Amino acid sequence: MNLKYLLVWGGLFLFPSILSASDASVQNSIIQDAETERISNVFADIYEKLDSVKWAGKNIDIVIESLESLNPKAHIAATGERIVLVWGDELVGNYPYPTEKNWKEYGQITTALIMNMREKDANLRSLNDVELYNVVVNALLSGIDENGGYIYSKDAIKENDFKMLTSIGFDGGRDEYGNFRVMGVFKDSPADIAGIESGDIISEINGKRVSQMKDSEISAVLVGYNSGTSKLKLLTPTGNRNVSLRRATVVLADADVIYRALDDKDGILEIIIHKISDGAVNIVNEALAKHNNTSGIILDLRTSLGDDEKAAAKLAGLFVGKKPVMRIAETSFDELEVVPGGDAVTDAPVIVLISDTTRGTAEAVASAFYENKRGVLIGTPTAGHSRIASIIDLKNGGALELFNKSVKTGQGNTLDGRGMFPLVCLSNIRNESQQEAFFLNVLNGDFNARDYNKNVKVDVKSLRKACPKITSGTDEDNIATAVSVKILTDKKIYQELMDL
Repeated sequence: MNLKYLLVWGGLFLFPSILSASDASVQNSIIQDAETERISNVFADIYEKLDSVKWAGKNIDIVIESLESLNPKAHIAATGERIVLVWGDELVGNYPYPTEKNWKEYGQITTALIMNMREKDANLRSLNDVELYNVVVNALLSGIDENGGYIYSKDAIKENDFKMLTSIGFDGGRDEYGNFRVMGVFKDSPADIAGIESGDIISEINGKRVSQMKDSEISAVLVGYNSGTSKLKLLTPTGNRNVSLRRATVVLADADVIYRALDDKDGILEIIIHKISDGAVNIVNEALAKHNNTSGIILDLRTSLGDDEKAAAKLAGLFVGKKPVMRIAETSFDELEVVPGGDAVTDAPVIVLISDTTRGTAEAVASAFYENKRGVLIGTPTAGHSRIASIIDLKNGGALELFNKSVKTGQGNTLDGRGMFPLVCLSNIRNESQQEAFFLNVLNGDFNARDYNKNVKVDVKSLRKACPKITSGTDEDNIATAVSVKILTDKKIYQELMDL
């Protein structure tokens, strides 16, 4: 028997008088006033929508016991007949188990459990409706979809589609040591103005250590739908810093284009993709038409993400044509092959830059260049977070964002949990002498690079250690530009790498 059930039933054993009483004295009544009925209706809708989703091979078993993750003192046991809540060693809730797929009963009992827990937990009492739904959804999704969550308004999604974001101004994530590190800074945002740079570590937020915060708490500080000021403590290469940042509206572009003129040759077209979307595709298509004579193209996917498979197919199709770009799996048996509808519009040599913040459909785009021998992958390994979202509308005007679709390569190879690996690892050629030695080895045929994308049995962790991510954004940009331009302007080096 699981330890948590031993604790729960151990707690019940302390209350023999309750267990020997009549059903009326054992069972807590579910009070349904107007407020609790409104909340329970939302939970009922959430349960029903979660049950309707395919989970890419995972069977979702909606277990109400997962609510105990909201507080370490809470222990919930569902016996098939009863649902009991023990707080420490005190029995505080005892309800009949809901009948199968009776979502109204699930919603009512969930609300009753939450109300009982709020009486014991000051933090839960402080939550507003939006925050309450979010933490409950996160609890229900724990172990199934760590990135999913509750969106308080479908209108908020539309705002993001118009490239408007209320944010402190940077993206971040935890590194392998658990530090919360700045991954990218939005231009002209509060973070940019304050001098925050990629690679900086956020150690405290509003006096609380980040190591003790949940990712959802950090996200609530970084991005919101209203203004708010937060105090951050940063660890930077030059020392510790304390900054105060107010959320502000940031206008985002999904792609940027830079044309680098060369003295004796056609220039290099650099395309930076921030988010794979129809807007990004339009920007890239226009740039390719305008600069149709170039020595090569640098497609920078290092901070690229996306969950629109159609837009990803269009983007890859501009370079590879009507060939399989990815496969989308919603169950362990069904996969949808995604193929662009149009022909390629350029045959220029391509360098594809990737990093640990390349994720979602961006990883599939990188794999399309690799599998179709259309470009050379350089950089560091991608994130291996290749799941894309379904937005499920709720009756209260909110929505669920569920990352239930798994993305595979066009040839059916796994991306989620693995990612793509570069043919040229930038973190191993950090200075000019290393770069010169690298190119000389390529030209002499002494380049002993291994293509780890072909060997799916190689341990992913060991590969990431062998090609670690670069923590200094400026350093990485300089290396990436120098190496990319050299490869694109030397046809022999480019061809040697393509023939690996």
